[in-house]
Amino acid sequence: MAKRNIPGLQFRKGVWHVDKVIDGKRVCQSLGTGDQQEAETILAQFIFESRKAKIFGVRPKRIFREAAIKYLEESENNSSIESDACHLKALDPFIGDLPLNLIHDGTLAPFIKASKYVTTVRHENGVAIETKRLRKHKSINLALSVVRRILNLCARKWRDDDNGLTWLESAPLITFLETSDERKAYPMSWKEQKALIAELPGHLASMLLFKVNTGCREQEVCKLQWDWEVEVPELNTSVFIVPAKFGGRNGKGGVKNQEDRVVVLNRVASSVIEAQRGKHPIYVFPVDGKPMHRMNNSAWDSATARAAEKLALEEGKPVNEEFFHLRVHDIKHTLGRRLRAAGVSNETRKVLLGHTNGDITTDYSAGEIGELICAVEKVCDSGVNLPTLTLLRSVKMNGHAKVTHKRKMG
Repeated sequence: MAKRNIPGLQFRKGVWHVDKVIDGKRVCQSLGTGDQQEAETILAQFIFESRKAKIFGVRPKRIFREAAIKYLEESENNSSIESDACHLKALDPFIGDLPLNLIHDGTLAPFIKASKYVTTVRHENGVAIETKRLRKHKSINLALSVVRRILNLCARKWRDDDNGLTWLESAPLITFLETSDERKAYPMSWKEQKALIAELPGHLASMLLFKVNTGCREQEVCKLQWDWEVEVPELNTSVFIVPAKFGGRNGKGGVKNQEDRVVVLNRVASSVIEAQRGKHPIYVFPVDGKPMHRMNNSAWDSATARAAEKLALEEGKPVNEEFFHLRVHDIKHTLGRRLRAAGVSNETRKVLLGHTNGDITTDYSAGEIGELICAVEKVCDSGVNLPTLTLLRSVKMNGHAKVTHKRKMG
């Protein structure tokens, strides 16, 4: 049967879309159906709801996908945009077509159930081994936090132009999963670092080297800018001052403690910076002329798996399971452990790692900068004689805790 030409409806790739100005507001979205009669019914309902809202002050029904699109458009400059988009893509099959007032713990339950497990593939002796493991609750909670953020915006900020009503009368309470299963931080050994760098693409290897020698957070590395570099002529070097607000979530800035942060460079970090000069006029670590949204991507995951497999073959014994799933955030903990093993004071470690500290300031003298550089020079490479650092893990035996040695760094 031939499709009739209905003003405001367009048939694209087997699905009907609405593109129509209704009461002065343009509505442009997929209707999620290939049936023309159903599409016409949905369009008629859109018009009815809009006019009812205009006359009687009733909220028009909006689906979650519409709110998700608006959120992504408003958040395009946020450092979390790529991960938020990934979470929303995973959520869309479960709640994308649901009206906003029907998003709650019950309707989110199918998404949570489907997200419980993650499948990974690794190779041993040329044989692909597929393993299924529980996904950490923290990862699922990150997706739920995006839902909560969007619903709060719908209830508190976003309003209709016609009647001034918010998109949602009130935001429901979204229950997060308990995070008792959260994996502890895993600092790399020098052997693991060497193996990983050999497997990473060049740009990620440079970013890892810079991160493990400066303690920068992932977004501080991804968005590092040349304008933040400040010369220290007395020491014939430079530092980077990361501003408190440089594109964090909801305008809160990328620096976690909301203070400008000084990043000092040891000789390894300095060599990385010199190798990056001239590649981009704004960003220190560009990829295809743009800053990366995150380091922890598929290339990172593949490289860690390959590095773990090769290291296991080289040493003739299994490597730590945590190394197979090394996180970018573990790199920051690696520097922290190495600084502590080198005898660097807790106060200095806080400054170098950018931790919250009421005494932190960016008004440093050249002498103070020199002291910070001396501290971070102690962890430049594995040739430095560091005191042995033993990582301990607590395991339960017969109901009692027993401390066991996991491995040693040094």
